Amino acid sequence: MNTEINSSQALKIGILASVFFTILIWVTDQLWLQEPILLPKPEGIAFWYKWQLLEPSFMSRLTAWILFLFHQCSIWWLIYKAQQSQPKYTSGLHWFNIAALMVNAIFILLHLIQTSIWYDGLAQDVAEVSAQWSVIVLLFVVLIMENQRRGMFFGKPLNFVTAAAHGLRKYHGYYFAWATIYTFWYHPMIMTQGHAFGFFYMFLLLLQGSLFFTKAHLNSKWTTFVEVMVVIHALMVALMIGHNWPMFVFGFLGIFMVTQLYGLPISQKMRMFLWGLFLAFYFLVYNFQEWENFYEIIFITSTEWGCAMLLSALILFFQSDFIKHLFTTKKIQS
Repeated sequence: MNTEINSSQALKIGILASVFFTILIWVTDQLWLQEPILLPKPEGIAFWYKWQLLEPSFMSRLTAWILFLFHQCSIWWLIYKAQQSQPKYTSGLHWFNIAALMVNAIFILLHLIQTSIWYDGLAQDVAEVSAQWSVIVLLFVVLIMENQRRGMFFGKPLNFVTAAAHGLRKYHGYYFAWATIYTFWYHPMIMTQGHAFGFFYMFLLLLQGSLFFTKAHLNSKWTTFVEVMVVIHALMVALMIGHNWPMFVFGFLGIFMVTQLYGLPISQKMRMFLWGLFLAFYFLVYNFQEWENFYEIIFITSTEWGCAMLLSALILFFQSDFIKHLFTTKKIQS
């Protein structure tokens, strides 16, 4: 079932809506939200998420978890129903796309209301690393699934990664929905530079997830744009909390230059031009720092590429005839 608005138009409207929701966070923060008493950082904790109440209430916890679970289950149900109908990728919108867009918009507003009244998100009860790695895993799963189209290194695909991607393509929507919605409900909707851009990034991921089984969902320019947005988000967060921003910026930019760039429909001259800009920026920044920690670019790049290849190898290992035979033998013996 298609509607008069096609998926490309829905994408543009969704981006504008994401900007609107981000501005709405700022307005609400300025006019409504009062500064709460936050939990101080315990001694000996290296990474600490400070935006959680000193004295959380039963309702602050209940509302965050209940709304998260309803949001999560609603999107999972829509993905399940969509896969059952086995639709084709079309330029229009299916009924489940419209439903997903509406569900996400409603829960964005509910999260804003929940923050304004009770403040706390899921951060009160779960570790910060869980929210960080939920998105990190999402990013390297994308590397695996896009390997056949754009390659892993300079446009060259890794055959074993391509072989491992087949199962991920069918079920990745469930994980991507969880990673995005979990991270979305982890944070209170407040107006710091890291939170504001982080929520804008989450809105774009929710938008991308809502357009499954449409041609907009496969648009390489759009999907690469969403991937690369993590560079700006990482920069904002690093500056806000005083971390070493070049490590994050050049790490994620390195992924773009070596991998994501080769999936864009641009000329070789444009690729060389972008490489020139990247190298000039890299040498300028680290020359200013007197080449201290110039090697840190490899930390994020090696983590993403390494995790992508390791997960691919594990998938192929558990799909191998040896493993199937092993489990079959155990079943017969039992």
